[in-house]
Amino acid sequence: MFGIEKINFLFNEEVNTCLDNIIKKKSFANGYIFYGAEGLGKKQTALRFIKEIFKQSSPSENIEQKITNKNHPDFLIIEPSSPLEDKNSKSFDLEKTTNNESEIIKIAQIRNIKTFLGQKSINSEKKIILIIDAHLLNEAASNCLLKTLEEPSNGIFILLTSKLNLLLDTIISRCQIIRFRSFSYKQINNLLKDYLDPSKFNINAKLKFEDLITSANGSPGQLFKNIEIWNKLSDEIKSQLDAPIKNSLEILEVCKVISEELEIYQQICLINLIQIIWWRKTKKVKLIKKLEKLKFFLRKKIQPRLAWEITFLKISMEDI
Repeated sequence: MFGIEKINFLFNEEVNTCLDNIIKKKSFANGYIFYGAEGLGKKQTALRFIKEIFKQSSPSENIEQKITNKNHPDFLIIEPSSPLEDKNSKSFDLEKTTNNESEIIKIAQIRNIKTFLGQKSINSEKKIILIIDAHLLNEAASNCLLKTLEEPSNGIFILLTSKLNLLLDTIISRCQIIRFRSFSYKQINNLLKDYLDPSKFNINAKLKFEDLITSANGSPGQLFKNIEIWNKLSDEIKSQLDAPIKNSLEILEVCKVISEELEIYQQICLINLIQIIWWRKTKKVKLIKKLEKLKFFLRKKIQPRLAWEITFLKISMEDI
């Protein structure tokens, strides 16, 4: 099965051509904004872009390993932090997706950029700063970043975001936007049929190709996540989720399994799948709205099992 990085490279031809031309001409802007929905390969593409820039200055260096281990002297990554996160943690997951609304990028993290840029480059002509989920900059951090972008420096900024409207207009105006377009229905369909190993997922009458394609919302990354989540569930649970459950005992059992076996972000992805399956079978707007409210409860950290039980019990009383 192709990896997500390989698939994104194959389908993001327009973006890759643009970045390759920038590297070839060495016509680097001070800042770039990689904008597009989650799961379109923004992180992977940014890291490939960064590696190629560094290779121009030190072709013999083991660039990839240094970036992965976060020990390249001219590379700084800024990620959203949570109040509950271990401040001493040095873990670095390139595939991490931020789903916790409490996570933010703080001013102290942006001030650290000034210190970083104040030091002389060691292995390259430019220092590079990668800011993941830049839309999570708080107000103070946004203003601090703006001032840093305005000042002449030896740095290249790359901001990743799925929510361009949450960035300051003045930050956007100082960066070159690299747009990652959502994949078409046909492209997602091709991924399922041509690139993915059918033995890795179980498509049956309960979950159709059309359901998976719709749930991906144009994102190959989301497609992979949905397949992975679906495969975590037993055939019995899948069968019960084929339509709104009427039996109260079945509801309690299903909600227990879902809340115990899936992370919160996985539960939200599962709800998206359930909405698609149930809409196809019932065409009930009220039902879909109740599931939408369940996603809201999960994002607000309401006790997951309780949230599932209340929602499913309410749905069981609907005339479907």
